[in-house]
Amino acid sequence: MRLTRYTDLALRAVMRLAVMDGQELLTTKRIADGMNVPYTHMTKAIAHLQHLGVIEARRGRNGGLALTPAGRETRVGELVRNLEGDGEVVPCEGEEPCPLAGACRLRRALREAQEAFYASLDHLTIEDLVASPTGPVLLSLGSRG
Repeated sequence: MRLTRYTDLALRAVMRLAVMDGQELLTTKRIADGMNVPYTHMTKAIAHLQHLGVIEARRGRNGGLALTPAGRETRVGELVRNLEGDGEVVPCEGEEPCPLAGACRLRRALREAQEAFYASLDHLTIEDLVASPTGPVLLSLGSRG
């Protein structure tokens, strides 16, 4: 299975915030710059993460982004499900529906494989993702700018 670029950006943003551990609040721009991704793309991912309650934005002079307590404990599989949506691995319906759609065993097998993929991520929390050696590398991204 392949994740969308959007999900990848969101996961990297959450990981970047997780290593800060409340030490410092980061801005969307600083996260985007550190990850070498377009600011506009990161802004969309950040907005979605806020909507999910994974991160919070604090306004004002000393404002920025922080991981919420719930975000810290979020299961990676759950987060990926929310970011990816409930779509099929391959589209069977649409403008030109597959003629096998009504009797296809592949569709079910792919759905089961997709769920197995998500389930394999359910045992990991965001905290697990930023354990060493990842955490120190993420922290070094903030020292560039």
